[in-house]
Amino acid sequence: MTTRRELIRLAGLGGLAAATARCTSAASTVAQPAAVASGGQAPPLVKPPRLREGDLVGLVNPATARFERIPTEIMADAVESLGLRTRRGDNYYARYGNLAGTDEQRAADLNGFFADPEVRAIWATGGWGSARLLPLLDYDALRRDPKVIVGYSDATALLNGVHSQTGLVVFHGPFPRSRVSADFQKQLLFGAESMRYENPSRISDGETVQTSHRILTIRPGRARGPLLGGNLTVLSAIVGSAYLPRFDGAILFLEDVNEAVYRVDRMLTQLKLAGILDRIAGFVFGNCSDCDSGTSFGSLTLEEVLYDHIAPLGIPAWQNAMIGHIADQFTLPMGIEAEIDAEAGTISVEEAVS
Repeated sequence: MTTRRELIRLAGLGGLAAATARCTSAASTVAQPAAVASGGQAPPLVKPPRLREGDLVGLVNPATARFERIPTEIMADAVESLGLRTRRGDNYYARYGNLAGTDEQRAADLNGFFADPEVRAIWATGGWGSARLLPLLDYDALRRDPKVIVGYSDATALLNGVHSQTGLVVFHGPFPRSRVSADFQKQLLFGAESMRYENPSRISDGETVQTSHRILTIRPGRARGPLLGGNLTVLSAIVGSAYLPRFDGAILFLEDVNEAVYRVDRMLTQLKLAGILDRIAGFVFGNCSDCDSGTSFGSLTLEEVLYDHIAPLGIPAWQNAMIGHIADQFTLPMGIEAEIDAEAGTISVEEAVS
């Protein structure tokens, strides 16, 4: 399996010459972003209109190229199972190296859906490449016509960029292929007045105790604040840019996939040195799928790395939430205030998100 780290390297090698040629013309047409992360004024919170049955959803591929139709058809069918209609971006199957078309092509699909009044929601795929689009997006169009935007993994860059620039509540979640994921999205996006996220406590057939979806409390307690976060690798890659929201008093949630534990340690260290961890009110770690400690003797475990970085903060924190590259996932509204209970392993949202 090609890791996101390898995709980043390939994208850099394949796109350097063409990007250099295009940068002057692109820069002349894009407005400068508001530097929220470095202390600028955060925009007011904006909630998108709730979805209704029959609404049109734009499917975009802002990252890695897609070569087969069946996986895309499955994703489209999953969204349509919610009672929605779908339309793919014009450049969905374009290819530029490992990317789904040039930066301009991928941004054009997003901007086209931002400006289309018939499109009421956008679902984005992952891989690598969304961060390259952030300077090319038409945030004014989203301010004029707020829409539901859903994605996770590499779409972390898109979600945080959109939220930081517009104040729009965005949604960290998957294409609803599993019934559990679909039920969360149906409730959240179609008008629930409150949401409670909690891992199931069922015991599997043939077992005497719960072995899956067990939570681990890092530090007990309750905390309130806006939900912010996403994929750790992608989030740490945009630290220092203007496309990161303010984390003051936030509930930070993180997940990752295919990362050695020492890399998780390195990226959490980056968040610490950037001052982000010191500003949050609570912490939730989801799953780090296919993440191991390596073969070196004495390697730290993921549990130890999380404890080293988070426990000294003195804030409520827990791990193993249903967030990440797993079949059954929560869909979390980013920017909305929530309360976590680190001992119970719950996330509660007491207001409508749209």
